[in-house]
Amino acid sequence: MSGWLARVLERVLPSRLGSAFRWNIASVWTSNLGDGIAAAAGPLLVASQTRSPVLIAAAAMARTLPSLVAGLYAGALADRVNRITLTVWSNLVRVLVIGALIATMVSGTVSIGIVLAALLAVGVAEVFADSGSRSVLPMIVPSEHLGVANARAMSGYIVVDNLVGPTLGAFLFAVGMVWPFAIHVLCMVLATWLFTRIAIPRGGVRGRVDTHIRHDIAEGWRWLWAHDAVRTLALVIFAFNLTWGAAWSILVLYSLEVLGMGPVGFGLLTTAAALGGLLSTAGYDWLEGRFALATIMKACLTLEVLTHLGLALTRIPWVALAIMVVFGGYAFVWATVSTTVRQRAVPDELMGRVGSVYLVGLTGGLLVGQLVGGLLATRWGLLAPFWFAFVGSGLTLLLVWRRLDAIAHTPEPPAATGPTG
Repeated sequence: MSGWLARVLERVLPSRLGSAFRWNIASVWTSNLGDGIAAAAGPLLVASQTRSPVLIAAAAMARTLPSLVAGLYAGALADRVNRITLTVWSNLVRVLVIGALIATMVSGTVSIGIVLAALLAVGVAEVFADSGSRSVLPMIVPSEHLGVANARAMSGYIVVDNLVGPTLGAFLFAVGMVWPFAIHVLCMVLATWLFTRIAIPRGGVRGRVDTHIRHDIAEGWRWLWAHDAVRTLALVIFAFNLTWGAAWSILVLYSLEVLGMGPVGFGLLTTAAALGGLLSTAGYDWLEGRFALATIMKACLTLEVLTHLGLALTRIPWVALAIMVVFGGYAFVWATVSTTVRQRAVPDELMGRVGSVYLVGLTGGLLVGQLVGGLLATRWGLLAPFWFAFVGSGLTLLLVWRRLDAIAHTPEPPAATGPTG
């Protein structure tokens, strides 16, 4: 490897994170690219089969519903079996389902029913794959480097899933509806192979398990509720996703009718957020090295409150774009810090279950918030969800402000002996 390439690799993926992390991040970024392609191609495929608002909404629900329905079970399973095996088999199911969907496109038998069934099946398999892959990172990266590792994962997600993937997916769909899904399959196959290169202890995470999976799920809930810092962090994430979901649900109408930005406006706002996230996660090493985690957490949540206020007050497009850059900057830093704090606090044998509770809370908060936002906008106008988000997030921040110091410095659990089987 040439000297400059080695320096770039060391800067992006420091060797202190370990070779297993490099295999992991290569797999995650490849999978993100496929998911980003599908994020654009999926809705386009649905729209090619129906113009029914109900069916189009059902397709959107097919991507979020599995997290609520299967998330807790998937998290419990990730704490019972080998996490590499769980991720690999789940990804192979996704490949088979997408392959079958491609076959219906080629044969001309594709229909909206087949598309919805495929999206739901892929969504369920993705929940299980993510439960396994998310739980692997704390097993392969030293605790003191988890922040940087999570920031690198976030950076890749922003670039390939939010920016490159959707653009490529839309272009490929314009060439031919089969192509984006074929490329998605190739990405999944490559990502799965890369993931198998990660070395973790063989066998189940907890060794021999003789409890019912419902007991395991309940144990994860009990542990989280009894752990003051992790419980508070979970409630904060639920509350802030509820308030943001209310505002985000009508962002496209806000860009059109309040800012008058035209059809391109919504895309510009989301791109601005991605740009802010890319800049902040790229500089996460600098932030973590100069500020305490509690200070970073307080700054992120304060900016969240001010973001809602700013969007409620402004009518100027470039001001809204600047606010969205700031939003993306702190939102991805918050995601990095909160994930890192949780990973350091939760024992490895509970990582899947506690992580699944967070996922259910995050998804549930967004869904409830979107419903609230729609109702508020219908009753009191498009700015009402932003005022609701400002007041709700502000009150939440006041309630947890002093607790953030304790949350950020939660002691790590004692090291557990790994499975031997």
